[in-house]
Amino acid sequence: MSMESVAQLYNRVKPFFVVIVLQIASAGMTIICKFTLDQGMSQHVLIVYRYAVATAVIAPFALVFDRKIRPKLTFSLFAKIVLLGLLEPVIDQNLYYTGMKYTTATFTAALCNVLPAMAFLMAWICRLEKVSRRIHSQAKVLGTIVALGGAMVMTLVKGAMLNLPWTNGNGQQESRGPANQQDPIKGALMILAGCVCWSAFIILQAITLKSYPAELSLTLWICLMGTVQNSILALVMEWGNPKAWAIHLDAMLLAAVYGGVISTGITYYLQGVIMKDRGPVFVTAFRPLTMILVAIMASFMLNENMYLGMVIGAVIIVVGLYLVLWGKSKDDQYLTKSNSDEVLPSAHTLSPMNESA
Repeated sequence: MSMESVAQLYNRVKPFFVVIVLQIASAGMTIICKFTLDQGMSQHVLIVYRYAVATAVIAPFALVFDRKIRPKLTFSLFAKIVLLGLLEPVIDQNLYYTGMKYTTATFTAALCNVLPAMAFLMAWICRLEKVSRRIHSQAKVLGTIVALGGAMVMTLVKGAMLNLPWTNGNGQQESRGPANQQDPIKGALMILAGCVCWSAFIILQAITLKSYPAELSLTLWICLMGTVQNSILALVMEWGNPKAWAIHLDAMLLAAVYGGVISTGITYYLQGVIMKDRGPVFVTAFRPLTMILVAIMASFMLNENMYLGMVIGAVIIVVGLYLVLWGKSKDDQYLTKSNSDEVLPSAHTLSPMNESA
């Protein structure tokens, strides 16, 4: 095999390899955070540390690579950045991790697959996304309804406990720690509310990037605002509890560093590279892999049980997810071919950067 053939094969395989690594990293973050939350770590403090680390990691790259393209920061732009920092790092992340404390890692990872559907719904409400009578456009609407229906099934239907092959049919204890009382309905509502905030964040981010196209610098500002605002919230929530801020060489430190370096810094960069090459639909299409990895890892590491209702709901959500992605992909192809000048959100608005996780 010639070097040219090897290079071509590498270029074809690279996007798949990178996006799979991203899903593994996301699954690892979910497991680590669920473990630390079950150990009693405050989710508010965890988020502060995560974004503080992310700010420190992203800052040198933003200062170096964006120094020639960084536009002047106006009051209007700063106000948008403050709102971006409030929507995702503060409201979404606190709802997400609090919801995780009330449920399980597997439940949380599965439910987050409704995010593209929620993003489409919010874009449509804001008149940034158009719906026509074309079948692929209607598929986005149907996919949103299906995904939300799957979320309801996951939340309200429990069903029989499933004995996974690697558990040898042994009953497991539900994952719970001293600060974790299971309440799937309350947890699901918090996670879904977080998805709404994340969808609003995605749309506002796309709008902000039009007037502030320095992506690394914008990410740095969002992480910095998230650190400051989360610090204020954590101080209020943990007032009179200085032990909540204590951190040692344990899983709590790992969660903060892993979240800041891997799940924020490196993930933001790699996703940007792949999205420019293959588009956001390609990245989002692999999201269910995170759910599968979390389910397997959680059964081993967190002794989580899996129930029939959760599996059925997760499958329904994934079907809805792919209907939305298929419709969005076909819509983008149609717009490209017709060279339409209609104002639609960037395809990036339907592709979550992380995880909420």
